[in-house]
Amino acid sequence: MAPTSDILLTTLNAKYIHCAFGLRYLMANLGDLRDRARILEFNINQRPLEIAESILKHEPRIVGLGVYIWNAIPTLHLVADLKRLRPDLIIILGGPEVSHETEQQEIVGLADYVITGEGDLAFADLCKRLMSGERPSPKIIPAPLPDFSRLQLPYDLYTEEDLAHRVIYVEASRGCPFECEFCLSSLDVPVRAAPLETFLASMQSLLDRGARQFKFVDRTFNLNARVSVAILKFFLDRYEPGLFVHFEMIPDRLPESLREWIRKFPHGALQFEVGIQTFNEEVAARISRRQDNARAEENLAWLRAETGVHVHVDLIAGLPGENLESFSVGFNRLARLAPQEIQVGILKRLRGTPIQRHDREWRMVYSPQPPYEILQTGDLDFFTLQRVRRFARYWDLVANSGNFVEITRLLLEGESSFQNFMRFSDWLYEESGQTHEIARSRLAEWICQFLTGQRDRSEEEVRAALERDARRAHVQKNASSLPRRQQRHQAAERSELRVAHMTE
Repeated sequence: MAPTSDILLTTLNAKYIHCAFGLRYLMANLGDLRDRARILEFNINQRPLEIAESILKHEPRIVGLGVYIWNAIPTLHLVADLKRLRPDLIIILGGPEVSHETEQQEIVGLADYVITGEGDLAFADLCKRLMSGERPSPKIIPAPLPDFSRLQLPYDLYTEEDLAHRVIYVEASRGCPFECEFCLSSLDVPVRAAPLETFLASMQSLLDRGARQFKFVDRTFNLNARVSVAILKFFLDRYEPGLFVHFEMIPDRLPESLREWIRKFPHGALQFEVGIQTFNEEVAARISRRQDNARAEENLAWLRAETGVHVHVDLIAGLPGENLESFSVGFNRLARLAPQEIQVGILKRLRGTPIQRHDREWRMVYSPQPPYEILQTGDLDFFTLQRVRRFARYWDLVANSGNFVEITRLLLEGESSFQNFMRFSDWLYEESGQTHEIARSRLAEWICQFLTGQRDRSEEEVRAALERDARRAHVQKNASSLPRRQQRHQAAERSELRVAHMTE
């Protein structure tokens, strides 16, 4: 029999490897109620009815649910089941998916309360009132932005299993100073920083417990160079093989004070996620995105030429006013800069973001279901966007995976990397009819067929490249604590097969 808990904090993660960072913040700030609460994590591959069974075994009085774009639909089914089975159960929702446009959402109608915004302190306050017998009348509770100095940091709530098997999320700041209309972070102003000394003490505690991979969720890690330098110096001073730290960075802000510390890190220890999103300056202005493209290019070139940083760059397809030709120009411009990964994302209309103001003028049509991806625009019809979706999926399987470094070079050879890979993408879908559940060996055979039959490469050359890629991609289990795809890219760079040479 499961132990009873008055308060259950739960959510459906996208995968087991992900930790629910928000739940840990809520738990850490429950104060006197912390001993009466428990965190239960599930994932979206589990059936809602089985999740409901696990929850109800604890006989909770209150269930707090984190609702996100990836779990909105199964969470709706879960809440409906819980309310049918236990009408007296108090259900409190929070998270970005229910922080905006609440009046339109069925799940909001089923719940007892919804806390919008950052609920770290508001959730604790509501639980205290409910546990005392009070039933506050407003259903929708807007949470004031919490002061970091009032927050208890949640890092002691990572378990030994988390440290051994899951992504460890951390944050030194919240908010974003920019106003990009597709992004929820544009609504989070001002930027607020955690007390640096307290934060670094928490990082030391995680290191002492064996944590070696840290994923910073700050949207603008390099906004404050002084703080960024302090954090980089902290990790560099404590570096040992296997340390891996991920940051999201502003593309056009990389002063020498930061460069000095970045270049000191060993190869593969840092990963930067860089949101270029678009190189089209008219499109960027239309969506209120401020970015110095020349400076961003110079920074990316420096990172690839002078450092061992693993560079992951984001581009978005489907922005208002951007057609396929414009997107391909941006992709080629980025490919020439040779980041290890280019993530091609499809525009999403997240709840609450002002990107919808362009719907009529640019004929933007989105899916009404999560993740609310763009279906067509005035510049990209439905069938073209479908081709781009497949391009993005196959690019991830082939180029981003690190499994096919030499093969990617062969696929991209020519005047336009984008057009050449799109040609492969179109052919592969015609041949396979698949975008998912493609075995690596089967994918390799299709690649060989394409390069020999459509690009006139000799079978001997292609199979030799595939063999070299296969040897490099074979990472011994537990040989390194770095993430697998980063290991594969690192192995490729050690053999001097830089992605920079793809288009030469």
